[in-house]
Amino acid sequence: MIEIVVIMVVSVALLLVVNVPIAVALALATLLSVAAVGGDAAYMVANKLANGVDSFALLAIPFFILSGLLMGRGGIARRLMNLAAVLVGGFPGGLGYVNTLTCMLFGTISGSAAAAVSSVGGFMIPEMTRKGYPREFTVALTTTAATTGLVIPPSNIMIVYSVAAGSVSVAALFLAGILPGLVLGLAIMGVCLLRSLRGDLGAGTRLPIVGNTRGRRWRSAATIVWEALAQAFLSLLLVVLVMGGILSGVFTATEAAAVAVAYSFFLAVVVYREVSLKDIPGILLDAGITTAVVMLLIGASAGMSWLLASENIPQTVSRGLLTLSQNPVVLLLAINALLLVVGTFMDMTPAVLIFTPIFLPVMQRIAVAWHLTQAEAALHFGLVIITNLCIGLCTPPVGSCLFVGCGVGKTTLARVTPALIPFIAAMILALLVITYCPPLTLLVPGWFGHPK
Repeated sequence: MIEIVVIMVVSVALLLVVNVPIAVALALATLLSVAAVGGDAAYMVANKLANGVDSFALLAIPFFILSGLLMGRGGIARRLMNLAAVLVGGFPGGLGYVNTLTCMLFGTISGSAAAAVSSVGGFMIPEMTRKGYPREFTVALTTTAATTGLVIPPSNIMIVYSVAAGSVSVAALFLAGILPGLVLGLAIMGVCLLRSLRGDLGAGTRLPIVGNTRGRRWRSAATIVWEALAQAFLSLLLVVLVMGGILSGVFTATEAAAVAVAYSFFLAVVVYREVSLKDIPGILLDAGITTAVVMLLIGASAGMSWLLASENIPQTVSRGLLTLSQNPVVLLLAINALLLVVGTFMDMTPAVLIFTPIFLPVMQRIAVAWHLTQAEAALHFGLVIITNLCIGLCTPPVGSCLFVGCGVGKTTLARVTPALIPFIAAMILALLVITYCPPLTLLVPGWFGHPK
């Protein structure tokens, strides 16, 4: 078993160092490891790669990807920005809150962090820079705020975790992400608040209120808020359709994703008319490419997960951690520390698929001390691992959101990194709150009878 682990880790590390795509690196590392134990490596890896994507739940991913692209190019982000601006833009440093709230709202309809960085950042980064905000601060803020869309439902990574855990419903995960997503967003806003108190941030975007009397000012503000809400209403209605349909049993998560595509198409092409029919082939091509990358990652990760399970590595790691300590606080701190390290060099999808089977048994042992059921433990751990790996999307060397943010903001990684540190610290603080406060993840699902 030790030899298998060494071969696997060294192979992945060397392949990543020479810039081999992570999906290929995982598949080749699994191939070498199977060959080392004398198995039919080519057949086993190909078989597990195909079986890894043979899941009905995964059909939701391409639909949500397509829906997010339609939303991103259909003027949805701009309408959500307007709504966020009239709600929180008037406070000192208000554009920082607007940016964060817009990313949170966009996450509720797209479920994609990269889409949020490009769509929201494409407008907010130049606007905040023009208003006097440091460019590096703005890029760091947008990069971290965009990850809230992976915690706030709907979220593609929650579907992946549901497949990896095996017994967690997607509906329960969607519900469980609501409060942790708010905690994560508030933590990022907290950094903006502290910076604004120091007085080194730019101006807010105040409501264009007119009139002299208090009554006229109130009516004017209410009118502006109402108009912004009306403009964003049809976009926000998508959340009601998706979550309401799933919770009421009208359709499954996969069918809800298809409904999201149809509704997004209707908004972008028919209502807002910001996407023309000639744009659809390009959008479909982009969705297909993104889906292919995600599915290849899932297939390659499934092969490695199978090899780890066949060598009893999850059980060995679980026993080792429990030998280290029986204290739930210490165990969860160790798991989070390991996942934070993993997130710096591994993409979110393979990390969830590989490390869920390894650490979930430990979480289920901890559940006994916390008086949680096994289903509740699996649900809570899902939000812990997803929130943890969101941080990895914002950190070098492979933080995808960070690189997208630097590209959109026309700056470099070296310049952004110092500005990123306070936001990473705030996200880690939010992670610890979510980790050690299971009611945050279990309260809302409990209202709807989840987990069952």
